[in-house]
Amino acid sequence: MRQPSEATGLRERKKARTRAAIQEHAIRLFRAQGYEATTVEQVAEAAEVSASTVFRYFPTKEDLVVTDDYDPLLIAAFAAQPAGLSPIQVLRTAMRLTLSDMPSAELALHRERIMLAMSVPALWGASLRNLTDALRMVAEMVAAREELPVDHPAVRTFSGAVLGLFIDVMFHWTREPDMDLGAELDRSLAHLEAGLPFPPKSG
Repeated sequence: MRQPSEATGLRERKKARTRAAIQEHAIRLFRAQGYEATTVEQVAEAAEVSASTVFRYFPTKEDLVVTDDYDPLLIAAFAAQPAGLSPIQVLRTAMRLTLSDMPSAELALHRERIMLAMSVPALWGASLRNLTDALRMVAEMVAAREELPVDHPAVRTFSGAVLGLFIDVMFHWTREPDMDLGAELDRSLAHLEAGLPFPPKSG
């Protein structure tokens, strides 16, 4: 007989596979048919599940695009870093660890999700909520590590700068599919860490 923890682990892995399959089929259909023209019922049929199952994993159609599982991984990697590092150093390491374990196919799907979120007006509201959640997540991680209130000006400034950097890199990634996302994020964070210096003027 399986132990309870083993059975629970199998159930969770099955749920994760089902959730990933639903999202993959959704993104494929959105790309082929357009977001507006694709129904949740079509996504369910492609994933060989019921529409109610789709809604169990993704409460709204928008969630099929904007939802991912990366935040808990980043939070865990951030919290695991040793003391004595600056917030930017901790974030750089956490980002590298989070992205290094991501398969290339998953990265490609992530890029397609970002392209949809940026190009489909119906997704802009959900994308803004996602960005707001990301801003709050970074602020909470940094505030906890630095033992400061989450609304402290230093925490807010840092979190806003990091989020702006992420948005810029993601925009660039949608235009340059061969870009190394992890390397570009790390380069940008290093530039932020250095104080955002400009190159010397020529002449």
